[in-house]
Amino acid sequence: MTEAVFLTDAGLGPTPLLFGRVLDGKGGGRPIDWAQALEWKPGAPGEVLWVHLNRSRPGVSELLQSELGISRTTAELLVSDETRPRAFREGDTLVSTLRGINFNPGAQPEDMVSMQLWSDGKRLITLRRNPLQTPRDTLALIDAGTGPSDAGALVTSLVEFMIMRMNRSIVDMNAHIDALEEADTGESAEQVLEEISVIRRNCLGLQRHMGPQHEALESISRDAPEWFEEHDRREIFETIERLRRYLDDINISKESAVMVQDELRARAVARSGRTNYLLTIVAAVFLPLSFVTGLLGINVGGMPGVASDHAFWIVVALCLGIFMVQLLLFWKWKWL
Repeated sequence: MTEAVFLTDAGLGPTPLLFGRVLDGKGGGRPIDWAQALEWKPGAPGEVLWVHLNRSRPGVSELLQSELGISRTTAELLVSDETRPRAFREGDTLVSTLRGINFNPGAQPEDMVSMQLWSDGKRLITLRRNPLQTPRDTLALIDAGTGPSDAGALVTSLVEFMIMRMNRSIVDMNAHIDALEEADTGESAEQVLEEISVIRRNCLGLQRHMGPQHEALESISRDAPEWFEEHDRREIFETIERLRRYLDDINISKESAVMVQDELRARAVARSGRTNYLLTIVAAVFLPLSFVTGLLGINVGGMPGVASDHAFWIVVALCLGIFMVQLLLFWKWKWL
């Protein structure tokens, strides 16, 4: 019943298939549609079927169980929203969930896109919900005739492109940090601090998501079935080392962001201290003068100089004298 439904969908409406290729074992491949993929059997030696599916389409889990004999638990894992990176061997098949950086418009680097993967050495199925560029990179190599030649090489190609794309995000973050460090942040310190906080959150998000990916890749290298050849394991190991370097770079980026943030806060505190100091000096200057003028301004009998024409200028001279004495004292005490 499930097969009939999907065959009907292939002819009349949208299907889960995003693209499909049959690898020829020499680096190239030919396109294959959904109906052909459902009926595909290995023809020439070295042929491998690769289909890339949208797992949000209805009925994908049932298809995986009926057409490929995948267990219900594994099929549900392949289409679920449980995207924590992991990998395990199930008989002669490899099952994995991996994460890539989301470069879709409006996304943040820590917004990861997951890709599920299943392969028995003759067929490789990749599934995603949101657009992911990594499969398209590998597809371009296959269409150019320089792509992977077997299932193991196909898996390593997908993993390599997924990890390599991390470098773009890390380089962009480091460049942004350097620009913020060199920028004149006199009037925009709050905005710069907010940008640095975003970078720190991005770094933490990448670490949180990519740490489990490291363990998943190690599981592939260690526990993959026999069709995953020795050179494929070496390639995965090199990718693991690259991921470690990227994680170290993320740590450095995070520490650099913290240093810039602390420096900006220190500058802000220093500017605030200088402002408060100047206000204190001004208050100290005008406090005695305010006392004198306030004392002479009270409306009570007996105020001296009320009837004198020269009293005002005497008061002015007195205030100037007090002001000059204050300046000399402040200079002597090194307040100025």
